[in-house]
Amino acid sequence: MFESLSNRQDWPVKSLAAGIRINKAARFQIDDLAEYRILGVKNRGAGVAIKRVVRGSDLIMREYQRASANQLMWCKVDTKNGALGVTCEEHVRCLASPNMCLADIDVTVIEPRLLQFFFQLPTVVDGITAASLGTTNRQYLKPQEFLDSVRLRLPPLPEQGRIVARIEELAVQIHEARTLRHQAAKEVEVLLRAILTNDQSPKPTAMRELVKLRSPDVVVRADETYQFAGVYSFGRGVFRASRKSGMDFAYPRLTQLRTGEFVYPKLMAWEGALGVVPPECNGCVVSTEFPVFEVNEDRVLPEVLDVYFRTPSVWPEIAGESTGTNVRRRRLNPQDFLDYEIPLPSRETQMTLRKVQLEMDALKHLQAETAVELDALLPAVLDKAFKGEL
Repeated sequence: MFESLSNRQDWPVKSLAAGIRINKAARFQIDDLAEYRILGVKNRGAGVAIKRVVRGSDLIMREYQRASANQLMWCKVDTKNGALGVTCEEHVRCLASPNMCLADIDVTVIEPRLLQFFFQLPTVVDGITAASLGTTNRQYLKPQEFLDSVRLRLPPLPEQGRIVARIEELAVQIHEARTLRHQAAKEVEVLLRAILTNDQSPKPTAMRELVKLRSPDVVVRADETYQFAGVYSFGRGVFRASRKSGMDFAYPRLTQLRTGEFVYPKLMAWEGALGVVPPECNGCVVSTEFPVFEVNEDRVLPEVLDVYFRTPSVWPEIAGESTGTNVRRRRLNPQDFLDYEIPLPSRETQMTLRKVQLEMDALKHLQAETAVELDALLPAVLDKAFKGEL
């Protein structure tokens, strides 16, 4: 199938079959009254996870396998995207469906944690994906054939342990760097909200005094393609969504967004799906289910609306303005939104917020560049590890 060989000629080439054996333990019958933990495998070598906890009566299949620690697990009929993982003590006595293959790892030959890192190598993921794609985008992988065909240079067991320890040490440092970035982003949000809430003279002001509802301005043509935007729930803002042909949707008209405008989906606004259009979404379109508002910057800066409506404590108030008997079908109609009052801060506070926001945007840009570098670090570490260079 494929192989991943290092530059270390003193490491012998071995197939996975040299240290892994297919587990042929008998399957057992499900007890309808018992509770079971069901395992799944994440893509790109991200490992085994407990997908759900269910009663036996809720399971369609009536025969399952029990997992043990230090087993390689994959789906026999769909292993694309590197969906393989190694079980640990947490997974003992959990269940794997008959479609999953469980293979016992000989820990005197292969360090299980090293094997999990092996399946995170981009070259290995790509090789597994290529072998898993048949004419129907799915191909049955014969378990023994799979183990025989995957080869690598395997160092002695003590060296495997040293490599694992080094990878884990570096992985912890990468995780800590990501955590610090996340914490910094949260602290920025807190700071911006504090600027608004600490204003000494906010004035309750209806949104209709601050924004103006725009009419759809794009006539849809079947032979044209449109770049759509969306709005994430829970205050995560406006984003570029998919491109669609005019033949793929039924809306006769759309609204083209401009940087600094305010937009939300009628159906999900109550869940914090509101935001100001960022520069990267300028020119994108939204359907008529997304009211779009031009902001009167003489009264309110877009940054103020963006920070205010991303604040979780505001969303229950928005939910109160929304209509609908089913909580998942509540809709925030434009006229109700225009009647909603916000505590409008002084112009001085607004300008302070804008200044801080600009400084924070520059920081976020730097963090985005750092994030790309962080994402590339672990694959680079793994590449060096399996080349014998770590």
